[in-house]
Amino acid sequence: MPIVSGYIRDMRSIVLATGIYPPDIGGPATYVRALAREFTKMGYEVTVVTYGEMQNAECRMQREEGWRVVKVRRNGGPLLRWWRYSRALRKYAANTDSIEAFSSVSVGVPLALACLKRPKKVLRLGGDFFWERYTDRGGRQPLRTWYATRPIRRWCMGGLLRTFDFLIFSSRFQQDIFEEHFRLPEHCVIENAFVGGTPQVHIAHRPLRLLFFGRFVPFKNILELLKAVSCHRNVRLTLVGEGPQHCLIENLVERLGLQLRVMLVSPVDGEEIRSIFSTHDLLILPSLTEISPNTALEARSAGLPVLLTKETGLSEEFTSGMKLTDLSTADLITAALREAEDRYGAFAAEASSQIPKREWRTVAQEHVEVFEQLCGKDQ
Repeated sequence: MPIVSGYIRDMRSIVLATGIYPPDIGGPATYVRALAREFTKMGYEVTVVTYGEMQNAECRMQREEGWRVVKVRRNGGPLLRWWRYSRALRKYAANTDSIEAFSSVSVGVPLALACLKRPKKVLRLGGDFFWERYTDRGGRQPLRTWYATRPIRRWCMGGLLRTFDFLIFSSRFQQDIFEEHFRLPEHCVIENAFVGGTPQVHIAHRPLRLLFFGRFVPFKNILELLKAVSCHRNVRLTLVGEGPQHCLIENLVERLGLQLRVMLVSPVDGEEIRSIFSTHDLLILPSLTEISPNTALEARSAGLPVLLTKETGLSEEFTSGMKLTDLSTADLITAALREAEDRYGAFAAEASSQIPKREWRTVAQEHVEVFEQLCGKDQ
């Protein structure tokens, strides 16, 4: 990525536009807060625009750790929500140097409606809105297969992508899919941070303590995981998260008679995450597709063995010590759990090995190089 020498001294303002932000959980929420912190340390004026729950206000601005957070009320349906968000962007982002969006639709549509002239517009892709909506309606195809069979959805996404000056992919996995199906603007891959830690060797409990950490949404495949747990009586499962499938999950737990073996826990952060990792034996992420799962990296840094869907965008460098396999059905999950249990000692030893660190500072600098390149073209 070429760097425009000296331009960093002149470009001082960045808007990070996201659909979710802490206390919401999910990859974009964690990612945006970490980038905001690093950009602020580098001397930028940072504004985060996000959706949030509020009373009696359309939009509200607050301060957090040296940057502004603008929350837009999310109720009222997508059209009203997008209109409010576009108004917030016109108010807080019209004179900024660059905007980085973290959702192609929930942010990308309002950004197009805002019709901002000055800022360079960057889209960071770590998920896929249209594919996730397909899975919300019961679809079971992984991301790569779905794109090969959905030309209408490709047309919609292609139109949105062309409204941006630059695309940042979190993995070559997704970049390769999009290069196959779209005419893309300039783009590159910036992988997620992996801050590392001191991995500890885990000793298996009996019964084996399983952990799921993430959003309760269909593509995470939690219902199949519960069916697998019901078939494998020598395991206990903790589900940490929240989301639209919460009631459905509770009902299935009751119907399968798993009340004593499955526990649902509200989202946690910071030291609580590390504490949960230390008391469990295996993180399992049986999603139909996981493009860039931060939770898997965090667990790996703590030495917690990870059982991850083979449909993932994490590079080989970061999946060393993880087990990647097909986890799309309850039978396949059950088989993978039995294998992990049988060879747990070797699995845990592999997961406790060190892997290269990738600091948030490095990730932020790579983003800055993109902004410099784009803004420097106008100099």
